[in-house]
Amino acid sequence: MRILLIEDDLSLADGISTGLQRAGYATDHAATAHSALQYMGAGQYDVLILDLGLPDQDGLELLNQLRRDKLTTPVLILTARDGLQQKISGLDAGADDYLTKPFAFEELLARIRVLCRRGGQVQTTEIHIGEISINIASHQVKLRGEEQKISRREFAILRALADRPGQVFSREQLEEKLYSWGDEISSNTVDVHIHNLRKKLGSELIKTIRGVGYILGQAE
Repeated sequence: MRILLIEDDLSLADGISTGLQRAGYATDHAATAHSALQYMGAGQYDVLILDLGLPDQDGLELLNQLRRDKLTTPVLILTARDGLQQKISGLDAGADDYLTKPFAFEELLARIRVLCRRGGQVQTTEIHIGEISINIASHQVKLRGEEQKISRREFAILRALADRPGQVFSREQLEEKLYSWGDEISSNTVDVHIHNLRKKLGSELIKTIRGVGYILGQAE
């Protein structure tokens, strides 16, 4: 899952981006409204985290612009503006949630999970596929009750497939879920991660549809 963080405080943005990446989210950072629009023109995102105090355009103006352009991506406003009227204005402008600074990072993660559920992602914190269980909140993956060592990017692939069992994902779609904009991607990276998942969780878990992509076995 990909998140675009729109925040002009570089120190804060670095901390948030690092935390989100450790939590398994591919994260891009834009420090201005202009660069945010460039990122969104280059790829799709599952959630936007938006600061209101941007240097080149007020965040509410940007949000209004995005909603006028029919953007349906969930937006979480993250700002120091904590007045009631400011919160109302943000929600009326099209934000799906509003979190004020300072904040607990665990709460930010919880709110992101809620937005993912609203946006059509997985509706539970745990997915069961045969003898495999995937805990979305803790990033634990167990096979027959025994925890398996799964890397962050392996988990991201597994999570993308598990969110929509029975749907075929192309290699390009999985790369989009995995990586932040600007990351170097080799031609066989997704194949390598899927090979590792099969070794750890069973060769029949992820099937290859020749010439199309990959599909997860039917969820129970």
